[in-house]
Amino acid sequence: MKKIVFCVFLFTVTIGFSQQTTLNVTESEEFKDKVKAVNVLAIHTNNALTGVIRESKNDYLYDVFDKDLNKLHSAIIESDRKEVYVGEVVFGNEIKVFTVYSPKAKERIVYCHIFNIESGSHTKKQLFDVTVAKKRSLFFNRNDRQTSFALSPNGNYLAIATDNIYKDVNDYAIRVFDANSLELLYTKSYQKHKEKHFKHNDISVSDNADIFILGKLYKEGKREKKKGEANYDFILNKVNENSNEELMISLVDQHINSLNISTIKDQLHLIGFYSEQRAGRIKGGCNFIIDSEKFAVSSKKNYELPIDVYEDLYGDKRGTKKEGKELGSFYIDYILEDSSGNTYLLAEEFYITQTYVSNGMNGGYWQTTYHYDDILILKFGASGQLDWGRSIFKRATAPSYNVFLKNDQLHVLLNSGKNLSEKKDGRTKVSQGWFESTSLYDITYNAEGEVIYSKIQDNKGKTFYLPFYGTFNDDVFIMMSDGRKKRQFMVLE
Repeated sequence: MKKIVFCVFLFTVTIGFSQQTTLNVTESEEFKDKVKAVNVLAIHTNNALTGVIRESKNDYLYDVFDKDLNKLHSAIIESDRKEVYVGEVVFGNEIKVFTVYSPKAKERIVYCHIFNIESGSHTKKQLFDVTVAKKRSLFFNRNDRQTSFALSPNGNYLAIATDNIYKDVNDYAIRVFDANSLELLYTKSYQKHKEKHFKHNDISVSDNADIFILGKLYKEGKREKKKGEANYDFILNKVNENSNEELMISLVDQHINSLNISTIKDQLHLIGFYSEQRAGRIKGGCNFIIDSEKFAVSSKKNYELPIDVYEDLYGDKRGTKKEGKELGSFYIDYILEDSSGNTYLLAEEFYITQTYVSNGMNGGYWQTTYHYDDILILKFGASGQLDWGRSIFKRATAPSYNVFLKNDQLHVLLNSGKNLSEKKDGRTKVSQGWFESTSLYDITYNAEGEVIYSKIQDNKGKTFYLPFYGTFNDDVFIMMSDGRKKRQFMVLE
């Protein structure tokens, strides 16, 4: 009898999280691929057409769809096993995909594949070639969103930042191209030091072709701390064809893992998380506002994480006790700006664990698990102040979520267990239980940070969609389904 009562109670608790999303949901007709596609590299849509770039084992797949997502054009573009994807930018009708070809141990050739979704054409152009040090990567070894490629808001200028460190010198370069002709306009070296190491964070391009490059310059070696203090300063380089300026952003009693550049009303905002203990932990959010004309720090603002962040993660009572304590292992995924100049910063907790699995008399092996867990959300107002902070208590083993802003609401899309249940301590855990099927959810935050959990669909017996690879344009979010040969689109608007 107790088991029956428990089941009824569980149903009562979870039913409140089963409301349908307010977004209009449509699905395209199913289509088939000629070869098995592995990864979605880019999706870009304009008012009438959608272009999709994917990769298979030996090729790139290029497809164009009409406004109803019926396939209009399809092409298979051969690639070499020594040619790897490194990033992309989109503007207008074009998707530019960048690859690096490594014909020899130290030779690197950078190509740009130009996909025009209006004409269905594909062209490939060599941008530059360089010689690198042995076992060195041309681009920065970063697991988060790409930060080596940037396009000006007007689509006229393309900037590419590279890293080429030799034994006797740390050397970094910025190359600026005409984004339409891909003609190289100029190349400049920056932060070249025999001893000091520079760690690239982000890059931004203005409509006037000013390039802003942000990163850490270590004082000695590469250690994050020395005698308890930060062993680095943040450096903002302002580069154009005629000059190269440097702005040092010193830290006092602070540790910051990384900063990202956001442009709000012609002002640069350097946004990230700070810690009082060490880089990689989080005490709160920070925002350095740069006066673009004077090229100086006009203000620096720090905000501790609000109590709502802790209550979302630990519950009502434990959250109060945890308030003020530092979080760890979060990496910035998205920085979004709304029409009023507000900025949303989203980061996901990421870490790796290893477990030894024994095979008895035959020994064993180490099993590696990647954890993509809690999501941290901060909203900064147009003047740089922290308006609110929330978090999502989540567990996953692969990149899973995507976000967009629509009608002053922040939408977080992800797949989770079929039923989201509220725990006794007030938390809502977003994860999949043993033997539980999954559902696609829309977690929505209004302008004041109030949250609504809505279900888009139960996935059992239906097409499984991948929000992580989706794209948002003109108030429409499009994502593709999972699958090796058969695919489908879901449209949210």
